[in-house]
Parts: sequence; structure tokens; C-alpha cells
Amino acid sequence: MNILLLGPQGSGKGTQAKRISAEYGIPQIATGDMLRAAIASRTPLGLQVKPVLERGELVPDGLMIDLIRERLEEPDAADGFVLDGFPRTTPQADALDSMLREIGRELTVVFALQVSDEICIERLLKRAREERRPDDTPEAIRTRLELYHRETEPLIEHYRTQGVLVPVHADGSPNEVFAEIQAALEQVAVR
Repeated sequence: MNILLLGPQGSGKGTQAKRISAEYGIPQIATGDMLRAAIASRTPLGLQVKPVLERGELVPDGLMIDLIRERLEEPDAADGFVLDGFPRTTPQADALDSMLREIGRELTVVFALQVSDEICIERLLKRAREERRPDDTPEAIRTRLELYHRETEPLIEHYRTQGVLVPVHADGSPNEVFAEIQAALEQVAVR
């Protein structure tokens, strides 16, 4: 089962990815975590991305695709994965689709976690207070949400046209959202 989670920051992607990973025994592939692990392990890719991140720049799409491809070749991803945090743009989605075709895999389902900006802002401000995250200011959160709507939201249509998109009401509690995801995964398993 190859799963992709889409949604704005504060929609619960990380929370749900962890639960799907634990429940279905497939690895959560969070691109930020992967970059940090590649750098720490000093893999050739890690050595390549380290100076990019140290300069505060975004890792080029091609490198991200190589990183994901490398991760999907690990034995624990043989039965599936849950991808969280990538793709964020249409060119990234096209590159991901192409790479998956090359390695003989495809996305089983893409969950679009749908939640209002107001709830995202509320959740992120709460997280900022609890985790003392200085980057989660109201202004920074609004900027990231605007970026999501402009750059990432078009991917919902991209995956809808492929017939793999499942919208999820992500404004409920984590348990309610997970129940909706599980119900959808049971339907997908029947197909």
C-alpha cells in the first residue's frame, strides 16, 4: 500500500502518517527526517545536500527524488510506504510519478487532509506554545498557508485526475481523522 498525505501545515499529516505507519507496518517517509538522517549517516546524497541546507536553501527537486528513490529501495518499504511532506509542487508531483513508474510502483491512495486555515492557525499556535517553536508566529503561519494554497493545493486536482484522491475531513480529533482514513483504506483494499 503506497500512500501519500497532502494537506496544509497543521492539518495533522505527521500525526496521521505515524499512525498509518504503526497500524499497517509500512514506513513513514518524512522528507525532512530523511534529509537529516542522510546528513547524519554521511551518505553520498547526505554529503551533497548538507551544504545546500546549511546555506538555508531548498534542496533541488532532483535530489529529493533521488533521496526518496533510495529510501523506497530499502527492504522495509517493499510492502508500501506513507509519504509525508513531498511533493509540494506540480513539478515535484510529476517527478515523483515518473520515478515511481521507473521503479514499478504507483500510489495506491492520496489522502487530502482538508481543514480550514483558522483551525490550522489555531493548531500551529498551540504547537508553538507547547513546543516553544519560534518559527510558528502568526505571520509565518499565514505565509506558509498562502504558499500551500498557491503551490501545493493544485496537486489535489493532479491526483484526482489519476483516480487515487480521497478527501479526508481533518478538522476532527486525531482519532476521528484516523477512523476516516482506516475506512477509506479498507475500501481501497477491496478494489
